Amino acid sequence: MKLNEKRGNMLHGILLIALFSCAAFYISELSFVKQLSFSPLIVGIILGMLYANSLRNRLPETWVPGILFCSKQILRLGIILYGFKLTFQDVMAVGLPAILIDAIVVTVTICGGVLIGKWMKMEKEIALLTSVGSGICGAAAVLGAESTIKSKPYQTAVAISTVVIFGTVSMFLYPLLYRNGVVDLTPEQMGIYTGSTLHEVAHVVGAGNAMGKEISDVGIIVKMIRVIMLVPVLLLISYSVARSRMKGADRSQGGKIAIPWFALGFLAVIGFNSFDLLPSAAIGFINDFDTFLLTMAMTALGAETSIEKFKKAGFKPFLLASSLYVWLLVGGYLLVRYLTPYLMS
Repeated sequence: MKLNEKRGNMLHGILLIALFSCAAFYISELSFVKQLSFSPLIVGIILGMLYANSLRNRLPETWVPGILFCSKQILRLGIILYGFKLTFQDVMAVGLPAILIDAIVVTVTICGGVLIGKWMKMEKEIALLTSVGSGICGAAAVLGAESTIKSKPYQTAVAISTVVIFGTVSMFLYPLLYRNGVVDLTPEQMGIYTGSTLHEVAHVVGAGNAMGKEISDVGIIVKMIRVIMLVPVLLLISYSVARSRMKGADRSQGGKIAIPWFALGFLAVIGFNSFDLLPSAAIGFINDFDTFLLTMAMTALGAETSIEKFKKAGFKPFLLASSLYVWLLVGGYLLVRYLTPYLMS
């Protein structure tokens, strides 16, 4: 009876998050929300945080395991299924310049962010999550890294907040810079610049559509290459965590590398999807279902994040995100402006 009661309580928490996620999908379809390019994932975490700071203490604590289940297990399944949005053919189509620039942007952003965070004496988890989110694919990357290093929910929420803020600014800024000739780039170069430096896939889509199909198509492919780079990054993070345990006082856990199997599953799904074995209708259904799963994970994350925890993190995460944003904006432009002609020649 106790086991059945426990499962029932967990189901209550899962159903609560599912209900919030349904509301997130509805709200994301509103015209003013669409203009901001806020995906259901972003709306979900906002709803979760509103819940955390209002009704959270009025609902049974026995529902918490269900909320945590959504932020952990459902999250990992969502990341694996995210691979159905990608194929290796897309990577090959865009060519060496984009791949190399993506690799430089990801490496410098993550390594530089971690070093800056250390210099600022920030919580290392927030510094790493913010850097990974800025360097790879926004919220999805933060969630993947969170599942690898097992950070606290508020740390993840803080990192995602910076991604949302600066990614949204870029989505409106890039078309403005391009139309007014501030950035001297060809349409192909602008696509590479957009895809290699904007935070979220939704931000790339929004900015690309505002600048034209030629830019949008290249930008989305370049962005997806950055998404694929999440796999080796998570493996390196896992290796780094294991080494830190060996050097630190936590020797009881040993130096065993906790392999992020969900990341390998993500890569395997991309490989499967590259063979084009499933009909487009099935892929569309899987992608919609995956978006719902990730929305549940984001909502659950928000539900564990209160204003007090944001205050605990302080202003430093946003200062770090600002520094990384300047690098992406200026450094990314210089890379594309001067490196792509050399690589394409």
